[in-house]
Amino acid sequence: MKQNNREYSDVTPEIVALADKMTANSKIDVELYTKYNVKRGLRDIDGKGVLTGLTDISTITQNKMVDGKLVPCDGELRYRGYNIKDIVGGILEDDRFGFEEVVYLLLFGEMPDKAQLDEFKSILVQYRTLPQNFVRDVILKAPSEDMMNSIARSVLTLFCYDKNPNDTSIQNVLRQSIQLISVFPLLSVYGYHAYNHYLRDKSLYIHRAEPTMSTAEVILSLLRPDRKYTSLEAKVLDMALILHMEHGGGNNSTFTTHVVTSSGTDTYSAIAAALASLKGPKHGGANVKVYEMFEDLKKNISDWNDDEAIDNYLEKLLDKQAFDHKGLIYGMGHAVYTISDPRQRILKGAVKKLADAEGYDKEFALYEKVENLAPKVIGRKRKIYKGVASNVDFYSGLLYSMLDIPCELYTPLFATARIAGWSAHRLEELVNGGKIIRPAYMSISTNKTYTPLDQRNNSK
Repeated sequence: MKQNNREYSDVTPEIVALADKMTANSKIDVELYTKYNVKRGLRDIDGKGVLTGLTDISTITQNKMVDGKLVPCDGELRYRGYNIKDIVGGILEDDRFGFEEVVYLLLFGEMPDKAQLDEFKSILVQYRTLPQNFVRDVILKAPSEDMMNSIARSVLTLFCYDKNPNDTSIQNVLRQSIQLISVFPLLSVYGYHAYNHYLRDKSLYIHRAEPTMSTAEVILSLLRPDRKYTSLEAKVLDMALILHMEHGGGNNSTFTTHVVTSSGTDTYSAIAAALASLKGPKHGGANVKVYEMFEDLKKNISDWNDDEAIDNYLEKLLDKQAFDHKGLIYGMGHAVYTISDPRQRILKGAVKKLADAEGYDKEFALYEKVENLAPKVIGRKRKIYKGVASNVDFYSGLLYSMLDIPCELYTPLFATARIAGWSAHRLEELVNGGKIIRPAYMSISTNKTYTPLDQRNNSK
């Protein structure tokens, strides 16, 4: 029987009944995880990650040794041994763009000199182009309201345009990685414009990237109809991209990259898998949630200086009585950092500078007020007194909104930065790997006796 798209996607009563049966037969007693010492989410009872590999690409520090004991400390993030605070500080001091330089650092393990950086930038520009008619035939012909889906589809389709897509030699994978790093801004922004035009009936803008532009400038130039942006806007975006580029091998999308790469698959499939991971709201979608949470707060609180009203709203969030009823204050807390997220501290200063310049000082003050009140509310409601710090997602949504970047592109911008880290980890896995990553799962099923089909009666 012929079905239209809506009927094709319908969840029928038959599917509902089968889903109920599947759920009933798939439940695992949570006490068994403790009994067999299974680390759910690959994290132990203290929240520390289970060691599954080694990496030289980045280092996260959240504890320090005091009197023979590990105690929480201010968070620290290092790229290839360099403190991210020093990297960003040096770029700011020189008043220049730094994304491309840090891509070089992550891929090759050392800081480039000027000649090396100039050569690498020229290579990035050389590869910052899509195959002929790719935009028309791939991006514009199948627009999606989900930008991460659009990018993943484009990445997988690029496989078909590569003469050596399955070659996993280091030289070929490096070439593929540099190409993908270069074109991710195009895939993201063009995908958004296709959605905006075909699904929202807005004007269509497809600009070309200028060879002299940095990655941050390319994003703003391709996104805006008039292609105009200020130096401050582009450099704050450049900083945000640097802070999101890499975060250890244990985050979900980077671990996915290692796992999929270890199977011997191609670069396009590995990056598409990482994109699928980042798309998940528990990973890459947090900055959107922060922004939407604040929009809901603004609708419910007229006086942004009323601490009591804001405090009450935050309590309602935790009590699942406000916003999305998930019981979370988005942007607060982190799986690794407890005292502070070093990325957040750097980004906050840049966001404040842009807010003052763009007239968003009241919005910034509201964010800062929530940042100060939320730990107290969480401590009071959840009995957590060790401290809950804001993370890098807390201010990034405000930053993107000040840059007039639509919510649909928040997670794709994360991906545009993080592909540098994914690429570095994929190459590291290929250089040092050899074994497919295959963790163990314990079966808890009981043996059953097979019954011939004509003797079964499950309706009893």
